[in-house]
Amino acid sequence: MTLLLDPPTWPARGTVWSHLVSDRSFEELHDFARRCGLPESGFHRDHYDVPEARYAEVLAAGAQPVTSRELVARITAAGLRRRKPRT
Repeated sequence: MTLLLDPPTWPARGTVWSHLVSDRSFEELHDFARRCGLPESGFHRDHYDVPEARYAEVLAAGAQPVTSRELVARITAAGLRRRKPRT
């Protein structure tokens, strides 16, 4: 299992957010998110948004801390990166 979590540096909706991804499969990602109690509504294309207040808890549950660049590089290399559609 390789779950990756970048630091909480993304401001939105009154808090700061991290991104949780798997570099193996979306099934692994969704299973881990359910075990952590992350809401399905927090899933966006290829990651779950994790509020700063839950960062340490998700790391303690088994996610690996990585930089945002490493997170993107690893899910891209795994073929799991889903970009926003261009308008």
